[in-house]
Amino acid sequence: MPRSLLVFAFLGLFACQPRATQPPQARASSSIDTAPALPARVAPGVRVGTDPGHAGRGTPLTAQPGHELAAFAEGCFWGSENTFRHVKGVVATAVGYTGGHTKDPTYQSVCTHTTGHAETVLVEFEPSQVSYEKLLNVFWETHDPTTKDRQGPDVGDQYRSAIFTFSDAQLRAARASLENEQKRHKRPITTEITPAPAFYKAEDYHQQYDEKTGTESCPLPLREDTASG
Repeated sequence: MPRSLLVFAFLGLFACQPRATQPPQARASSSIDTAPALPARVAPGVRVGTDPGHAGRGTPLTAQPGHELAAFAEGCFWGSENTFRHVKGVVATAVGYTGGHTKDPTYQSVCTHTTGHAETVLVEFEPSQVSYEKLLNVFWETHDPTTKDRQGPDVGDQYRSAIFTFSDAQLRAARASLENEQKRHKRPITTEITPAPAFYKAEDYHQQYDEKTGTESCPLPLREDTASG
């Protein structure tokens, strides 16, 4: 890794609260309902792109013909992006900031918890290979949607759970999925569901962070309804 990248990554680690870099914890199965089937993983050697929707700094997003976009916030975006990059049918991902009220946010400004932006992974996918509903399953299975503005040790509104939709069909699917997911939790789900606002691509050192560093960051929390046994 270039020395400059190491320096930026090091600074990024301390711009907000420290983040874990150990492998994800095993997810406990729900005592209320069985988990939905997850999509297949990307085959070894298959390259996933890094330019979903030609993402920029608040510029319009446009997926490639035959593809669609999806956006999810579920805590630290390093681990979230790594998760979706392993889903078969996902063709590109990037991380960034969205859902807030300020223009052109930076990592440092988002860390002040005054911008309203959430750390978000933007996904471009091929519907013939993976459905939006299956991506929603991945979203629910890889974080705890009942802890408001928090995932594990990461606390603040930038770590909130949110689904940002790109069509009326996605909005309906997300709401139906949340209603079904609530049956698997004792605590209320706090996930926000809103049409996707402007997306601001994050700094380069955040992009594909786990692949660059060879780590698996942000361990998955156990469900609140199963953590106590």
